[in-house]
Amino acid sequence: MPHSHPHTEHHFEASDTVRDIVIGMADGLTVPFALAAGISGAAVGIDIVVTAGVAEIAAGSIAMGLGGYLAGRTQRQHYYAEREREEQEILKVPHRERKEVIDIMAQYGVTKQECEPMLAGLERNPIAWRDFMMRFELGLEEPQAGAARKSAITIALSYLVGGLIPLAPYMLMHSIPQALAVSTVVTLLALFIFGFLKGSVTGTGAFKSALQTLMVGGLAAAAAFSIARLIS
Repeated sequence: MPHSHPHTEHHFEASDTVRDIVIGMADGLTVPFALAAGISGAAVGIDIVVTAGVAEIAAGSIAMGLGGYLAGRTQRQHYYAEREREEQEILKVPHRERKEVIDIMAQYGVTKQECEPMLAGLERNPIAWRDFMMRFELGLEEPQAGAARKSAITIALSYLVGGLIPLAPYMLMHSIPQALAVSTVVTLLALFIFGFLKGSVTGTGAFKSALQTLMVGGLAAAAAFSIARLIS
């Protein structure tokens, strides 16, 4: 008899973490590069470029991290406010909630009659009913505990790492023109590699993701660089 092998499905479950890394790295790679490149054309010493770059990376990582934290807190507060509203509606207007369940299931080809056993089960378990409405009516998932703090740390560290890449040539070299040239090449290469890894992890296509990240990041860096050079 043929041996049966259990079917294992592999799904990507770290989308929030990848999103935060993308946010932090994308800005970290482009903004400090544009700042350093812009200052490079202002006839200042390389130490000034490094000092300004380090200050920007520190301020940027803190600001981005706080932004991620506040966004996570807001998402959590919104979820619990909506959950409380659903609990009250199930308690006060259950007939309307029953109709909403039927309407939701109709989108999946389930008839009203076929919904009756499920409705009976949900009515016996109001918490499950509430969670069903949260997910299928509102499309909301309960945020994990500590998600806001984790998001803040991930974004801040990603920005810090990303920012040090274009700034490193200025720290290691004494000639601004050479440092600018190396920083440009390193930044574009880092964008390509970052996009490639992101596509490999998320399953969206490594090479396609690399080209998209390079194009978007390159355009953003070019625009920021042009503005910085114009102002300086």
